[in-house]
Amino acid sequence: MPILEVENLSKSFEGLVAVSNVSFTVDEGMIFGLIGPNGSGKTTLFNLITGFLKPDAGKISFQGKEITGVAPYHLCKVGIARTFQLNKPFSSMTASENVMVGRIYGNEAARNLSEASAEAEGLLMLMGLEKKRHSIAGVLGIVDRKRLEVARALATKPKILFLDEVMAGLNLREIEDVMQLLKNLRNSGVTLIIVEHVMKALLGVSDHVMVLNAGEKIAEGTPREIVRNQQVIEAYLGEGFSARYS
Repeated sequence: MPILEVENLSKSFEGLVAVSNVSFTVDEGMIFGLIGPNGSGKTTLFNLITGFLKPDAGKISFQGKEITGVAPYHLCKVGIARTFQLNKPFSSMTASENVMVGRIYGNEAARNLSEASAEAEGLLMLMGLEKKRHSIAGVLGIVDRKRLEVARALATKPKILFLDEVMAGLNLREIEDVMQLLKNLRNSGVTLIIVEHVMKALLGVSDHVMVLNAGEKIAEGTPREIVRNQQVIEAYLGEGFSARYS
């Protein structure tokens, strides 16, 4: 059953088309990968669906209800959360306090600060940040800030989570850890939509993949179908990667 339905979504900036007539559905419990060259419209599409931009045309529905143009804080309350390509923690707060914010103001908000604190500790442990729970977020390294942003998003109790390049800058072991985390989240009932340039990782965890190029959807299918798609090979993957993956 679709948890998210996007119909003919379009957005332009001063005449420059960023997203053009894009339609797709995401089934509940799926890991849905979104790929394409830089500037293809992936983050703009995220911003449209999560309420940070209003579309010029098209319709977005979540669990059967239209959410087109709804503000991000309202979407958070119904179970839609995201991370950002450029991490945006509350820099003067501790890692634990950052995650507590998600538990207090998200979907199914914590009843009190004690409950929020306890659940924040669990999420920090899940993300490997338990030893840095009292560290000020602004002084954390980039990898730890990425982990913190995922923990804060999870603290809102999302039904669907949008992840924007959470594996960028990670080493092989860290990427493998994130891949396993994504699978565990999916198995726990969270639907995931991920933008990622680490292709082997994205294709390794995704159930379904959509490809954008110059704002348009050029392909959609299973990871194996995508790597064999000649249009995708020419626009993004290249013959070498396709041959290795196949």
